[in-house]
Amino acid sequence: MADTVSPEKRSDMMSGIRGKDTKPEIIVRSLLHRLGYRFRLHRKDLPGKPDIVLPKWCAVIFVNGCYWHGHDNCHLFRLPKTRTDFWTKKIAGNRARDQRNHIALQDAGWKVLVIWECAVSKRLSLTDQQLETAIATALASSETLIEIGG
Repeated sequence: MADTVSPEKRSDMMSGIRGKDTKPEIIVRSLLHRLGYRFRLHRKDLPGKPDIVLPKWCAVIFVNGCYWHGHDNCHLFRLPKTRTDFWTKKIAGNRARDQRNHIALQDAGWKVLVIWECAVSKRLSLTDQQLETAIATALASSETLIEIGG
């Protein structure tokens, strides 16, 4: 199946996608701030430059886009029908990099929370109360890798 837009238009669309300060990330940051959590953003000295760093809890939060990180069984992730080989390798590489970063952070004593885009998107999203409960439970947990969403 051919793409519905020209290659130039597709390139413009893809180049407009941001890596930080995304809408899901801002939603999570806003909620954390309202709840009184204090945090740092995108610390370059930590593996993977986590989206949110909660030093007091020795925890980091990655707000992952379901498409870019290949969220399994998610309504927001579908492999494109064009250039399938490229996108399969790209998303597999993103997943492998995520796993390496999570392991490095855990080995350094950090708790890793992954909040998927679908958990904060309009469709099937968690309410603020549910997200608040999930984050508080994750921070109090002895687990070192917790996923919220999906």
